[in-house]
Amino acid sequence: MANTIKTLSAGDITRKALSILHNNLVFTKTINREYDDRFARSGAKNGGTLLIREPNEFTIRSGAVMDTQDVEERTQTLTVATQRGVDINFSSVELTLSLDDFADRILKPAMSRLASEVDKLVIENCYPYVWNIVNTTFGTQPVLADVLSARAKLAQGLAPSTDRRLMADALGVNSIITAGHGIYAGQPASELSKQYEFGLVGDVYGFKFYESEMTPVHTNGTRTETTPTVNLSTTTTSFVHAETTIKVTAFATGHDIHKGDVFTCIGVYDVNPETKTTLPHLKQWVCTERTTCYASVTNIPVSPTIYLSGAFQNCVITTADAGALVITQTAGSSGAAGIGYRNDMAYHRDAFTFVTADLEMPRGVDFAAREVFDGISLRVVRQYDIVNDKFPCRIDVLFGSKTTRPGWACRLSA
Repeated sequence: MANTIKTLSAGDITRKALSILHNNLVFTKTINREYDDRFARSGAKNGGTLLIREPNEFTIRSGAVMDTQDVEERTQTLTVATQRGVDINFSSVELTLSLDDFADRILKPAMSRLASEVDKLVIENCYPYVWNIVNTTFGTQPVLADVLSARAKLAQGLAPSTDRRLMADALGVNSIITAGHGIYAGQPASELSKQYEFGLVGDVYGFKFYESEMTPVHTNGTRTETTPTVNLSTTTTSFVHAETTIKVTAFATGHDIHKGDVFTCIGVYDVNPETKTTLPHLKQWVCTERTTCYASVTNIPVSPTIYLSGAFQNCVITTADAGALVITQTAGSSGAAGIGYRNDMAYHRDAFTFVTADLEMPRGVDFAAREVFDGISLRVVRQYDIVNDKFPCRIDVLFGSKTTRPGWACRLSA
């Protein structure tokens, strides 16, 4: 029986394109995706914002005497302002292909490229705000011990034990599998078969593994490998409650600290987010904006915000006088100055949020269609070029992303 050939409709092309895009995403598909239907009626404009409410935190009373506390709700703003698309020009003859032929020849390569670009932009926007970082030895690929260290970081940050993922590049995956091949060998056949589909490696130690070459390379700033000093006394302006900067002296002038550089301060320890008990490791901080170093005073913008007490307390000072800012090749930092390291990622689904919104539907064109699938909105617009008998077509997605729960993620530096 002969094949039935029909002219493809707007809905056919849009739904197929969105399905292919979704299947080719790796990192973006594994994080929280919030479709913002506030823009569904009139269409979104670049610069739209979404407020994300953070969980409330409270202090505990001791004894029978009531000690009320105000509820301090905090929100984060996520901007939906990144537009990416792919533009295609095809003939009227190509539109008579079957949907499968059209998808194989035109949509698949186009959507694969768009998915790679979206994944790249989302993870490059998100990873620099993650302050947790582990590696047995900088400059070497992560091993199973690093996976276990990342698991401990997430657990100490009280990330739920479900919906945890680990995304690594090919070399990182090879190293982890080689170090723990016995664990993978014990996986059911159905799970092993998934290693060959969409980069899914398997489930180990509570993580669902994914392989992607979109994992970012973070290049550290050129800051000197000395130990610049930071006064840890709560009576100075160097390390202050509710501040987002740490004041440091004795850097070499002219060097810089890059956004995403991680460091620790001697004498400043991490605490349990709920009980506020001191944890056995130094608190890790991440620089949130590229900063020029000065010999006199360098103000480093950091995350998280410094909280020394109260419901949001996230660190404790065990040394009252001067300590030293550690930015060297030691545990707790992002590695040597000026060196780029691959950053594989262990994270809970809700550590990051990805939002898409409906783009405006134009009038007076050959066709325009918009579809939403699994939190991703995609628009396809096609027009007819009468001179060349062509159908120029644009496929667009408008999105934004943010690291909303940085303590629920950990970088594995390679």
